[in-house]
Amino acid sequence: MDSLTPQSQFVVAPEHVGARLDKFICAQRGDISRAFAQTLITQGQARVNGVARKANYLVKAGDAVTLEIPPPAPTQLQPETIALAILYEDAALLVVNKPAGMVVHPAAGHAAGTLANAVLGHAPDIVTGNAERPGIAHRLDRDTSGVMLIAKTDAALHNLQAQFAARAIHKTYLALVNGDVQTPEGKIDAPLGRDPRDRKKMAIATTGRARQAVTVFRVLARNAKYSALQVEPETGRTHQIRVHLAFLKHPVVADAMYGKRKNDLGLERQFLHAWRIALKHPVTGAACAFSAPLPNDLLDALANAGFDAKQILM
Repeated sequence: MDSLTPQSQFVVAPEHVGARLDKFICAQRGDISRAFAQTLITQGQARVNGVARKANYLVKAGDAVTLEIPPPAPTQLQPETIALAILYEDAALLVVNKPAGMVVHPAAGHAAGTLANAVLGHAPDIVTGNAERPGIAHRLDRDTSGVMLIAKTDAALHNLQAQFAARAIHKTYLALVNGDVQTPEGKIDAPLGRDPRDRKKMAIATTGRARQAVTVFRVLARNAKYSALQVEPETGRTHQIRVHLAFLKHPVVADAMYGKRKNDLGLERQFLHAWRIALKHPVTGAACAFSAPLPNDLLDALANAGFDAKQILM
């Protein structure tokens, strides 16, 4: 996730009239927690029509809400004792199953409790890469669970980065989307760029700084309301899978940013899981693959959607 944009301004649309100011801010900026929104309001960095308001202020149609995001204070990453679901570990490579809700590395509003803090707590000798992102060669969104690779040496990190750049690391995701995807398999080749209306979002783009993005999918199970997909991104753009599936008119279930959070499956976060990853070991060069078990909330959602998880996960 990129760092928070320093300044944002939003005009209250009719559908948001009567919402609390802190909740309105969260609805407009999916990267800001309600607690962080309240902090900005208390510090006078969130203003309505140029005037400081309280968090419980009820916004009105046409209100202009301006946010001033302070730059993150320089910090030294602190090791934290946070349990990691370790899938594999040796002297060069650590493979974990990241839970939903965990941010990968520190950012504004998320100074602690990140995967980076947990990795440093587990292996304090890791000094490779950016000091705030020890050994982390790739990312997952906060609410996406699944397999992640962490390098434990500089040589391993450089090797993983080279494999990612060469598209030699093969990633497979499991997604549950809204609607009946009737095409058994397909490829989405649609470039992505920043959404000009919301800089925290990505969008299909053909001008400006658009970058090639390719996603392959296969339908594993479907019914009238939902489809379970195996998804393989051939490129690694921010929010790529979520944007591409929304582009197909089949957004990921419970994806508040590109679809809608509300669902009848009991999900509190998007149904997107980094299921498998295949690569060459960064030291030995041997082919290896790792799988992250589907967490209980997603297993329950599959059952509630009418699917047999055992058949899907074969």
